[in-house]
Amino acid sequence: MVNSMTGFAALKGAAEGARWAWEVRSVNARGLDLRLRLPEGLDDLEQVVRRTFSERLARGNVTLGLRLQTDTSGSATTLNDDQLAKVLAALKTVETRAEDHGLHLRASTAAEILALRGVLDTAETGEEGHRALVQALKAEVVPLVRAFVAARADEGRALHGVLTAQLAEITSLVAAARDAARDRLATMRQTLQANLALVLDNSDGADEGRVAQELAMLAVKADIAEELDRLDAHIAAAADLLSAKGPVGRKFDFLMQEFNREANTLCSKSGSTDLTRIGLDLKTVIDQMREQVQNVE
Repeated sequence: MVNSMTGFAALKGAAEGARWAWEVRSVNARGLDLRLRLPEGLDDLEQVVRRTFSERLARGNVTLGLRLQTDTSGSATTLNDDQLAKVLAALKTVETRAEDHGLHLRASTAAEILALRGVLDTAETGEEGHRALVQALKAEVVPLVRAFVAARADEGRALHGVLTAQLAEITSLVAAARDAARDRLATMRQTLQANLALVLDNSDGADEGRVAQELAMLAVKADIAEELDRLDAHIAAAADLLSAKGPVGRKFDFLMQEFNREANTLCSKSGSTDLTRIGLDLKTVIDQMREQVQNVE
């Protein structure tokens, strides 16, 4: 079962006077690109996150964010005199300039001034409490990556169904192309015989053997048996990849290029309206399947 590179997971927790929320999402990428948005001071946590996700994922542009809120209701607070002086001076300047323009501002309350950033200093969590918080966060990394991998697996199951249906359509079109090529064979023989007779009737002294050889070469160039055989082989390889374990996206992407190459050759050698129509339908399905393959891990 293939895994998708698209996925989303979220996890919330609380401990050590703090609350947090994890979010991780990903889209397709050529390799694995981890982009972490963690609060400052959590270097040890970042190492754990990178190692754990790198061990579980092979490809994808993965963005992981952590929102952390620390409960400071029980912490000691002190008045920052320097910051308060700056704030009061700024307020005085604003009030003076407003009066110069004929504006009268409402007086600020003490509560409003205290609520301004930096006026009150809250005692930071002690070193021991910080270590305990980091440990609590580390303990959630594995459940988070499991939830994320499960989400990508769910997306992969849906993707597997789409790819399986598209591969079945390609199989049907290749079979139709083989039938059309078989029906075209009799017409090709008649056309070649008529062309040969026309050339011989209008070419005095022409080497019949040489002319026949040239016409035979044209017939070989118009033959699509090899292309159809290779398409059958590609179909079998795609079916194997759909049932394989582990990341198969890179192999699948290369295989779709081979599919497209054979479909292009089939169209260029079709020689009949029916076969051209089938070839164009085949190219359409292959392009659609290739777009889906871009999401396979």
